[in-house]
Amino acid sequence: MTPRRLWRLVRVAATFCVLCVVWLLFSADGGWLSVLAGVSCAALIALASYDTFIDEHEAGKRMVFPRPLPALAYPARLIGAMYASSFRTLRALAAGSATPRIVHFRTRLKSDLARVVLAEAITFTPGTIVIDLDEDHLLVHWLNSSTRHSRRAGDAVKGRLESMIGGMWV
Repeated sequence: MTPRRLWRLVRVAATFCVLCVVWLLFSADGGWLSVLAGVSCAALIALASYDTFIDEHEAGKRMVFPRPLPALAYPARLIGAMYASSFRTLRALAAGSATPRIVHFRTRLKSDLARVVLAEAITFTPGTIVIDLDEDHLLVHWLNSSTRHSRRAGDAVKGRLESMIGGMWV
C-alpha cells in the first residue's frame, strides 16, 4: 500500500471515528437498529467528507493527532489560564481600568488544527475574543490591552498556551 493511500485510509478512519462519537453523544436511542443506522451514515459521510475534515497537505507532518502526554496536561493549563484571566478581567472592570483594543499578532504554530485550538483557547479566556484567524495571523479583541505592539500583545494574549499547544502537535 502506498503512503498516499495509507494516509487516505487514516483520514477516512479518523473522520469516521469522530462522526460516530458525535452521533453517539447526540443520539437518544441505543438500540441495535439505531446504532447500525448511525454507523452506516457515519461511514458514508466519512467517505464523502474526509478531505474536508483532514487536509491532504497535512499528511506526514504529524499535525493531525496530538501527542498523548502534553494533551493530557493541556486542560489543566487552559483552566489555569481561564482563572487567571477572569481575575484580571474582574479587577480591571471593578477598577474601571479596562482598555479594550483590537490587536493583531502571529502564531508560530504550523498545524491548522493547532492554530484553531489556540484560537479557541484565547476565546475561552475571559477578556479576549478571536475575531479572525487567517493562516498564522490572529485578530483579537483584548479587553485589558497593555500594549499596541503586536509581538508584545501576542505574548501577553497567548501566554504559555502557544508553547503548550506547540508541544502537542509538531
